[in-house]
Amino acid sequence: MSSIVIACVPVHGHVMPLLAVAKYLVERGDRVRFLTGSRFAEAVRATGAEHLPLPEEADFDDREVVHETFPERAELKGAKAIAFDLEHLFVRPGRAQYDAVMAAHQQAPADVLLVETAFVGGAFLLGGRLGARPPLVVAGVIPLPIASRDTAPYGMGLLPLRGPLGRLRNRLLSTVAARTVFPRAERVAERINRDLHGVRLSFPVMDWARHAEAIVQFTVPEFEYPRSDAPPTLHFAGPITGTSLRTPLPPWWDDLDGTRPVVHVTQGTIANRDYRQIIAPTLTALADEDLLVVVATGGRPLDTLPRLPANARAAEYLPYDELLPKTDVFVTNGGYGGVQLALRHGVPIVTSGGKEDKPEVAGRIHWSGVGRRLRSETPSPRAVGGAIRSVLRDPGYRTSAERMSASMAAAGGMALLADVVDEVVALKPPGG
Repeated sequence: MSSIVIACVPVHGHVMPLLAVAKYLVERGDRVRFLTGSRFAEAVRATGAEHLPLPEEADFDDREVVHETFPERAELKGAKAIAFDLEHLFVRPGRAQYDAVMAAHQQAPADVLLVETAFVGGAFLLGGRLGARPPLVVAGVIPLPIASRDTAPYGMGLLPLRGPLGRLRNRLLSTVAARTVFPRAERVAERINRDLHGVRLSFPVMDWARHAEAIVQFTVPEFEYPRSDAPPTLHFAGPITGTSLRTPLPPWWDDLDGTRPVVHVTQGTIANRDYRQIIAPTLTALADEDLLVVVATGGRPLDTLPRLPANARAAEYLPYDELLPKTDVFVTNGGYGGVQLALRHGVPIVTSGGKEDKPEVAGRIHWSGVGRRLRSETPSPRAVGGAIRSVLRDPGYRTSAERMSASMAAAGGMALLADVVDEVVALKPPGG
């Protein structure tokens, strides 16, 4: 039995897959402590793990970040939004995250820390000696952010460009981003690391995961940009998306009888206040089509939706393991977990641009051929309708999504993650 600490920022889409991981590890006999926000305490305890609350200065409610906590963030897009989040949501809380992990480790030594990519406290832990700190396994719950000569800076949503010209582009963009987009976050990270260890951080904070003992990305290589300089510690487990909600079937479920194509549209459970992102334009675009539009509001009341046309059905939550096999196109604002779940079922995708990591998700959808991306955060009904019709007409998107699904089915999944954890546990010095 190993003593494992899972550490995660209090963001719904990051916590959910790690709850599934916690349950798996508990059931195999490990002691699991789960460090995350207070609003997830009950969900953590339901897995059998012990909940460790984040300190107040590192805890927040991701449902309120844009509208209440940081209203100025609403106008930011692309790399600027990434930079804002990196500084205010992830780097600044990093010292408190570090302190919480080390307190847990001192109270009862952890054999390994399983930490997700956005938990920047992990970067500061790497400044300590292995043994004084636990070894780190990074759980990739967002698109892989590690820097590479083969990719543009994270957050720009740019596709890879092969050859010397592509590497030149990437080098120039990285220089510009370092000077103009990320310097505030880097300065904060440097100050925290000096306070903790007396030296500056030896790597860009966005690239910290590269330096952990291992990275396990929750997708397959076919959905991630190739990197000739990727670390040998990088592994791909396939989707680990959390447990599908056990929700009753809505009264209209029998309408999904296979006589008409089904287009499912959702904005997830967090970025679901402004239906202009993808739900409203989808309803408008397809109102006169001979198909069914199935809407999931992610928990928002149905009376907050725009007026539903005759061919639309809606529910707050839907059982995805039952819905997706009936779905012809998955329409989304680009949440990483939802996209992985759709691809696991071989469903092609249409996505808007969105904020946070969503431009990077959208780029990978386009690059891998499993769907269409719309570059706008609030695309027009015409643009959305055109993309959906294109995916419905062109069997190549479905073929690519099914090929991705086959790769995901063959991936190691939770067992691979557990094997990597066990290998990293063996790195811990005796008595460390």
